[in-house]
Amino acid sequence: MSTGSALLTDRYELTMVAAALADGTADRESSFEVFARRLPHGRRFAVLAGTGRLLEHLPRFRFGDEELDALREQGLTDARLLDWLADFAFSGDIEGYAEGELFFPGSPVLTVRAPFAEGVLLETLVLSILNHDSAIASAAARMVAAACERPVIEMGSRRTHEQAAVAAARAAALAGFAATSNLEAGRRYGIPTAGTSAHAFTLLHDDEASAFRAQIATLGVDTTLLVDTYDVDQGIRTAVEVAGPELGAIRLDSGDLPTLATHARQLLDELGATKTRILVTSDLDEYAIAGLMAAPVDGYGVGTSLVTGSGAPTVGLVYKLVERDGVPVAKRSEGKHSVGGRKTAVRRHDASGTATAEVVSSGPVPAQDGDRPLLVDLVRGGQPVSDASPRELLAAARAHHERARAALPAEAWALSRGESAIETMTE
Repeated sequence: MSTGSALLTDRYELTMVAAALADGTADRESSFEVFARRLPHGRRFAVLAGTGRLLEHLPRFRFGDEELDALREQGLTDARLLDWLADFAFSGDIEGYAEGELFFPGSPVLTVRAPFAEGVLLETLVLSILNHDSAIASAAARMVAAACERPVIEMGSRRTHEQAAVAAARAAALAGFAATSNLEAGRRYGIPTAGTSAHAFTLLHDDEASAFRAQIATLGVDTTLLVDTYDVDQGIRTAVEVAGPELGAIRLDSGDLPTLATHARQLLDELGATKTRILVTSDLDEYAIAGLMAAPVDGYGVGTSLVTGSGAPTVGLVYKLVERDGVPVAKRSEGKHSVGGRKTAVRRHDASGTATAEVVSSGPVPAQDGDRPLLVDLVRGGQPVSDASPRELLAAARAHHERARAALPAEAWALSRGESAIETMTE
């Protein structure tokens, strides 16, 4: 089976290339821009994620014999097209926001400059990666904020496609999640992995104490014991009896979590396990996490809501031609218009360093104190500018995200529905 990326695309990209080759327009120098017309309903910001994964895929976006045979089987038999694809390797330039950056309506998060045929061929790959990963990272950022510095673990692998699970773990780590349950994400990106046992392990044994003893014998007393298979009170008592007061943590996975966590803390303290942490799971999202703020919870595990973008599984990024042979072009259809011309963008800040506006322009933006340019070079002449490893790219994106989010105004972190945290100004 091919490990390339070339067929991870829509048929109409290739039919456009075929027609452009036929009429001589395929080589017209073009600029394609990726932006969102609006954010998911009520969201105040979004987080750009997936750029590093796109750079991983780009060298593998090639049409070998296997891919070309597949196209013929699907009726794409135009000889000129197939010959062109056989020799295809992206030769253009890509610039955009640094991965981990925040973006708003109209932000030009990625610009692809290349001959039309090369640029249009990347549309589906770019959008499928950036829309998915940015949706996950945007939801994850809200959850991290709601957790108020308590660690959050990503554990959504069983709730999504197996490859999407790896991408989701990466996006969550970028936005500040402390660990993932996904081993491939740990291998590929160096994300710390976490996990101990499910209810099935307790049910496997004749009683709860036997299950806890077996887990501790293998993982040590610093492990996390799942105490709600039967009766929570008895589960906690058994856990401390078996592990002793040095037990690392207990996990609660059902019921009224604020009430249960408060009661569990009291009981643990009564049993002398004053340092035993309380971790909670069970269909958490940012709202549930915020609702646990006053509870004695030490960490959260999030699955389904995270890998589905907490109700916004895409951030609505589009990929539009904005310039042809140096001439701005724009789509004018009602409700789906675009602004012609290649853009520059800066983030404007006040004297305290708080972001106040996104300034997007088809020309140079007159510099003001506190402006931060947002566009960086990503690919030049078809080659990535950075030779960093996938792990290094993720670490850099996470660090950039931390710096960018620190400049957001306080109202950006409100979980209630609202307008964009800062205004996008088009000049």
